[in-house]
Parts: sequence; C-alpha cells; structure tokens
Amino acid sequence: MSAVVELKSPEEIERMRVTGQFVGEVLADLRTRAQVGVNLLDLEAHVRERIRRRGAVSCYWDYAPSFGRGPFRNTVCLSVNDAVLHGLPHDYVLADGDVLSMDLAVGIDGWVADAATTVIVGDAAPADAKLVRATEEALAAAIAVAVPGNKTGDISAAIGAVAKAHGYPVNMEFGGHGLGRTMHEDPHVANAGRPGRGYPLRPGLTIAIEPWFARTTDRIYTDADGWTIRSADGSNTSHSEHTVAITEAGPQVLTSAV
Repeated sequence: MSAVVELKSPEEIERMRVTGQFVGEVLADLRTRAQVGVNLLDLEAHVRERIRRRGAVSCYWDYAPSFGRGPFRNTVCLSVNDAVLHGLPHDYVLADGDVLSMDLAVGIDGWVADAATTVIVGDAAPADAKLVRATEEALAAAIAVAVPGNKTGDISAAIGAVAKAHGYPVNMEFGGHGLGRTMHEDPHVANAGRPGRGYPLRPGLTIAIEPWFARTTDRIYTDADGWTIRSADGSNTSHSEHTVAITEAGPQVLTSAV
C-alpha cells in the first residue's frame, strides 16, 4: 500500500514552526531541570503546566496505539538508561550518571511538532557521552541530506552510517515519521537503509527524524508498564529528534530551540 503524504504550504510550515519553537523551548528547559535528586514526576508536572499555560494540546495524553497499553496519561516521555522510547513518567529520582531521554510532541492551533533530546545527569560515563554524541551526530547527518531530490533512504543511510562508524547496532522497529496535523503520518523514516530508495523528498514534506541507539544491541522489549521500550541486554541508550521541513532552500529545523 503506497504512502499518503500531505505536503504543507510555506504558511503551514510557519505554523508548525510556532509549535516547534514551543517544543524546543520546553525540552531546553527540561535539560536544565534534569538534575540529581529530581523526580521524573516533577518533570512531567512541569511540562503539563507549561502546555496548559500555552494553550497547547499534548499528543501523548490519551494516546493509545497498538504497541502500547493505552491510554498514555502523561505529556512527556521520560526514558532512563536502558529505556529509550515511550518512557512512562513514574516515581523515580534521578541519580548521578543517569542517561535521560526526553521526547515531547504537542499541537498548537492544529499543527504538531515532535522532538527529543538526551541528557546525562551529573557526571557522565565516557561511553554514555560518546553514545549521546553519536545520536546527535546522526541527526545532523540526516538533516544535511534532507533536501529535494533525495529520498527517505538517503536519510536512513546517513543515520546508519554514523551508527556503523561508532559500532552501534540499529533497531528497525521504530524510527522517524511524517507529521503535521497529527503526530504520526506517512512516510516512515527508518534509522538505517539504502540511499536512493524510499519516498521522494519534496518541498512541503515535514518529517520527524529520530535516530536512537543502544550501546550493544538492536533488540528491544516492552517494560511491564506496557509502554517503556528498553534495550534487550540492559545497555544504555540515547535518542535525538527534530521536526524538519523539506524546502527548496534546504532543510529547515522547526524545533531548533532544543
């Protein structure tokens, strides 16, 4: 079945940028708040209040996809150490050296933006710092090839090349995606692939690009909470994500405050 993709006008991209700026600002705020001794539930409460004050709508609240035990009754995904995606905020106090991935998607006036960032709390283990840098490097490499005339496979190949260079295996079950009016739209953007393959990148296409790696495995499992995705071998993980618009002038990062 072919993908059904809605290309956005320049005016619609600007409306998504408004949402993206808010998402980026909240994640930047969370990076400073993620300190030793802070409870994940306090971070969730802070995001919930910021969304309320802005008049935004959480894309996660009441989210109930087939892969989760819905509904997801929180406004931010907080994933610690071996947890990498869909982390369910819970009563956990951050400790020195924890690797915390924070993923946020909201809508403002009907337009969505989605981004994620990973921070190391307190003192960073060198292996964890390298891992976080790798996902950030992969995201930058992917954005650089997100230009008209390329295809989603070029983005996937760029991410996969960075993973290979650093020796990280790549999971293919979860990856990037289109977005706009809703959080998940076509096309799917895998975190590894072959250049020149996949959906054409056309001006007006808006996608979330989100490389995530575990240090020593590409296998995952779902935690008993029904949501949190963890590395199968317990190795630490990292996740970096931006919402990007494909334009004639090149890729535009809409969540650049991260």
